[in-house]
Amino acid sequence: MTSAAERIEALMQIHPKGFDLSLDRMMGLLEKLGNPQNTMPPVIHFAGTNGKGSTIAFTRAILEAVGLSVHVHTSPHLVNWHERYRMGRTGASGALVDDAVFADAIRRVAEANGGKPITVFEVLSAVMFVLFSEHEADVALVEVGLGGRFDATNVMERTDLSVITPISLDHEAYLGDTIAKIAFEKAGIIKPGVPVVVSVQEDDALDVIERQAARQKADVIAAGQHFSAQAEDGRLVYQGEDVLLDLPLPKMQGRHQIENAATAITACRRFAADRGFSLTDKAIERGIETAFWHGRMQSLDHGKLVQAAPDGAEIWLDGGHNPGAAVAIADWLDARNRISPKPLTLICGMLTTKGPKGYFDNLVRYQPDVVCVPIVSSDAGVEPKALADVARSCGLSVTTAPDLATALASIEPAGERRILIAGSLYLVGDALEQNETPPS
Repeated sequence: MTSAAERIEALMQIHPKGFDLSLDRMMGLLEKLGNPQNTMPPVIHFAGTNGKGSTIAFTRAILEAVGLSVHVHTSPHLVNWHERYRMGRTGASGALVDDAVFADAIRRVAEANGGKPITVFEVLSAVMFVLFSEHEADVALVEVGLGGRFDATNVMERTDLSVITPISLDHEAYLGDTIAKIAFEKAGIIKPGVPVVVSVQEDDALDVIERQAARQKADVIAAGQHFSAQAEDGRLVYQGEDVLLDLPLPKMQGRHQIENAATAITACRRFAADRGFSLTDKAIERGIETAFWHGRMQSLDHGKLVQAAPDGAEIWLDGGHNPGAAVAIADWLDARNRISPKPLTLICGMLTTKGPKGYFDNLVRYQPDVVCVPIVSSDAGVEPKALADVARSCGLSVTTAPDLATALASIEPAGERRILIAGSLYLVGDALEQNETPPS
């Protein structure tokens, strides 16, 4: 039997892997498949530059704690294609899609497309619609791939809630070179009359989102206006317009996860109110305590790569790849250093579509030793020497290494040191695969 990965590999030989921001091909393909996008469970649609995956993880954990079955679509994957599709199960947490079910859905979508030009992401989005429409669940959490307005997921006639996480500069070649232009693309997921929950945003982004919501007659529930959260005395204090919650801090690291958790709580509360079910404080508490998202300030404490690192070092992974993500890393480093200051080594790899200078500029004040490495899982990685030149131009001390294991083994002096493998989700995926600890 042909596996899902083999079927996708075959498609990648005849179709491009990138993005083509239009919806005509998607709509034509989905019509041949019986328009599965319109027979989905209730949908919460997520767009934004940073924090989508973590916010979805919190949302899923809270809704599952209520007892709902939750389908989840995210991208990209870190190690295995199956990570993009988590299938809801009654009375249990969702599980990654079964390979035979996945492979059959890919086959049917490819046959319906009939060899016509299409991107692999569009095929995989159509697979998501097929899977989620054919398998019952109480709710589907759907992450945008790129932008929003012309993203392949934005073909549903109706959704039940929109969520827009923090917007910053990223994918400028596709989405525009200002925050306002990018926000316009992200706000394209807002549907007529469907409320939108908005994370903390720059003023330019929020203005655009509010204008688009007004055009669509959609309620806006915005951070800083209608809800907020902060860490106080080792707890997360969430305040909504009608509630004050004292919750545990998230397991996920970083101040930005407080904001992501607040967005997820707000989304779940609005979804519950609109769908008419009870969302208990206990379910919210359990969701915040248990939510986890691979590759977002993830600690590595065992595995093959860990064994290559100096004794006494702590190793972290983070897939953030733009200046906004580097700001979140800086906040996290400040908090860690207040508790336990340690010298920092940054093992970095990035894609050619990213802006490395803005990323490094936000980390210069920590004066990390930087080791630039190639990205194995993408042919769009920046050559380590070229990336090193950018880091060096920012005033950083930089070396290169041919792979992650060599980079870890080369770190001197040994002893207590904070090692951060970061700069790309693809690099994080390489690390998890080589460490033999893939997401499950």
